[in-house]
Amino acid sequence: MADDDPVIDPAPARVPHDFDAIYEEGCPPWDIGRPQAAFVRLLDAGELRGRVLDVGCGTGEHALMAAARGLDAAGIDASPTAIALARQKAAQRSVEARFEVRDALELPAWGEQFDTVLDCGLFHVFDDDDRARFVLGLGAIVVPGGRYFLLCFSDKQPGDWGPRRVRQDELRASFAHGWHVDSIEDTALEITLSPEGAQAWLASFTRV
Repeated sequence: MADDDPVIDPAPARVPHDFDAIYEEGCPPWDIGRPQAAFVRLLDAGELRGRVLDVGCGTGEHALMAAARGLDAAGIDASPTAIALARQKAAQRSVEARFEVRDALELPAWGEQFDTVLDCGLFHVFDDDDRARFVLGLGAIVVPGGRYFLLCFSDKQPGDWGPRRVRQDELRASFAHGWHVDSIEDTALEITLSPEGAQAWLASFTRV
């Protein structure tokens, strides 16, 4: 372990239905109480457009960020506790953003379409089968020409704590059909466990 690696006791991997318990226990490490800087830069650059979905939204910071700039924004998460907190934030800030408890692996059943999808830390929790299912579902809800922006742990992040690391070639393979790979860049995923954050990918894909 490098000197600057966070010291974290190893914990058993959690399956998606345990995420509500994580929120009930307190603030999880990915809930930094503000939008990720990488997504703020995208918003400032005018990259977020039309109807915006924050998928795996947690307590809703990215949907709230988009809605505060006048975009039609929604957030979904499998955790009722997280969604309740997101709705509280929206009310406290007088921001019109919609939040719903939904399974990100059942996106086509929702029957809605979006121009922009934001994903902070969801893709990297899936195993291979669920990853393929998620990407297929994205294809059903993102309009042609719409974009999916992803923040996930990179394989450049040392250690074995936290979620699965993702290689750049895995991202390209996952979006090889029905999508154009716009960019995959090194960035930091801000977390409460480390002031430097975790090494991550910021990736952009366009639905074709």
